[in-house]
Amino acid sequence: MDDADLKKLLRFTITEKRVIEKLQIPPDAFLPLLFSIRFGGDWSLRKNSGRFMAIKEKVTRFDEDEMIGRTLEIVYLFLNPRIISEEGTVYRFEKCGSRNERELVSRPYRVVVDGDYILRAVLDPLDLKIRLKRLEKPLRFTGSGAYGVAHEMEHLEGEESEGTPFWEFEYEIEE
Repeated sequence: MDDADLKKLLRFTITEKRVIEKLQIPPDAFLPLLFSIRFGGDWSLRKNSGRFMAIKEKVTRFDEDEMIGRTLEIVYLFLNPRIISEEGTVYRFEKCGSRNERELVSRPYRVVVDGDYILRAVLDPLDLKIRLKRLEKPLRFTGSGAYGVAHEMEHLEGEESEGTPFWEFEYEIEE
C-alpha cells in the first residue's frame, strides 16, 4: 500500500470513529457493520452483555435503455437482535469459518427480526456513498437475508449449525 492509499485509509477510519460517536452506539457494536462493509457477508459479535449482528442484502438496479446498472449493498446492523417470527424451511449448503467444508442445513425462508437499535447502511458503487439511517420497526427478511439472520443468531447464542456433510451425497450421472 502506498502512502497516498494509507492516508486515505486512515482518514476513512477516523471518519468511522466520528460516525460511531454521532450514532451514539458502543464502538464494538459497529464492528459487524464494519466487517460487512470491508469484507462482505454477514457478521455477528457477542461482547460482554451486548449482541451485535450485521445482515447484508444486495439489490441490482439496471437501466435497460442505458444498458448500465449498479448493485447496492444494504447492510442492517442490529444491537441485541431478537427473532420475532420464522416461517418456512429451506435446505441449503453453508460453510462456517469453524468448519472445513460445506454442510446441508435447514433455515427459515422468512424471519422478522427486531433489536434495541437498528441501523441501515446503503453502499452505492456509483456515487461512493455509505448512507446511514436508523430504523424504528422490526424488519422482515426473505430468502438469503433470512438464512443469514438464522445463521448469525446461532453464533450469538453460542451454537453451531448441525448439518449433513457433503460426503453423504451420492454422484449420479444423467444420460
